[in-house]
Amino acid sequence: MNGSGNASGFSMLEGKHYATGKPVRVLIRDGVIAGVEALDYTHAEELPWIAPGLVDLQINGYAGDDFNTLPFDTDMVVRASQGLWGEGVTSYYPTVITNSPEAIEEAVGIIASACDHDARTNRSVAGIHVEGPFISPEDGARGAHSLDYVRAPDWEMFEKWQRAAGGRIRILTLSPEWPNSAEFIAKCSASGVTVSIGHTSATPEQIREAVRAGARMSTHLGNGAHLTMPRHPNYIWEQLAQDDLWSCVIADGFHLPESVLKVIFKTKGAQALMVSDAVYLCGMPSGEYTTHVGGKVVLTEEGRLSLASNPKILAGSAQMLVWGIEHVVRCGLASLSEAWDMSSIRPAAFMKLTAAQGIADGAPADLVLFEQAGDRVRVLETYKDGELVYELEETR
Repeated sequence: MNGSGNASGFSMLEGKHYATGKPVRVLIRDGVIAGVEALDYTHAEELPWIAPGLVDLQINGYAGDDFNTLPFDTDMVVRASQGLWGEGVTSYYPTVITNSPEAIEEAVGIIASACDHDARTNRSVAGIHVEGPFISPEDGARGAHSLDYVRAPDWEMFEKWQRAAGGRIRILTLSPEWPNSAEFIAKCSASGVTVSIGHTSATPEQIREAVRAGARMSTHLGNGAHLTMPRHPNYIWEQLAQDDLWSCVIADGFHLPESVLKVIFKTKGAQALMVSDAVYLCGMPSGEYTTHVGGKVVLTEEGRLSLASNPKILAGSAQMLVWGIEHVVRCGLASLSEAWDMSSIRPAAFMKLTAAQGIADGAPADLVLFEQAGDRVRVLETYKDGELVYELEETR
């Protein structure tokens, strides 16, 4: 579309910089940004926006492909990774949730095998996120996770999963309410795994102890929580108050009210991150489905996904990061560039990915060209390491 290239590995893209709105030309050589130049373009409104690729820390599945329903094969992982390019996602963390120890080991092993055998999938999968089974057994805090498989942290078991994953488990969501959680968290942190607090009924002191031990993130803060809790203190306020905790939120318009998103964004500032928490029903028609997460679920025409038995309990999200970006911009909670940063360079920086450099010399050329019509964002092209991996059909 707004790019050109040659056989020498050099190419260029033109568009409006997502943060400044000014026309720029991005030079790419061997998969890396080699320069960013101001572009003298009279009709800038005709140019698409150009932005860093989206980085999603929590994706359970996409378009019918589920990382939590066994058996699945490496082809499914490859297909899901490629499908996400159409959503502007250039790096992501496939998320394996609470299940039997054997099922978790099998799932992370298949994802690792897909990465080993497909170079482009390996470049897109920045790591694996294991959400559970070391979470709260309490109703509400447990969310849609199956009580049958909830258990206390077990280091030997986790090491077994990590071996199956080829060391690719980078994020572990747990609740620090279990005895000896701090010791387990410290071991994870020392091994390079980011520990995130989620699906918890922990006391404020247990949360503080977890942070001292090395916990660094909150998984979908405000969700996976009791429907009622003490006014104060409680585990949500405590996580918000912890300066060393980054907060992930699902900003799809269903998981959190605008007022809560506003408070989290204001409190956490540059430590606020957006995730999709997308399940495999993302992109599927509305209706009733049977899933590994919670059994029967209902996807409404508006895009809300909940348990069929209790509509008050959500069963993950059926929307991608672009939807969340649209929502917070539409509600005036963030500018387009701020919302995009919360979904791209901030999570990349948190996880120490080179993509954190954004659109800058030396950064990987993980880029998205998109157009904005009213409050809608439409992805036109996606580039991974300078390679065009997605192009909207009608623009070809």
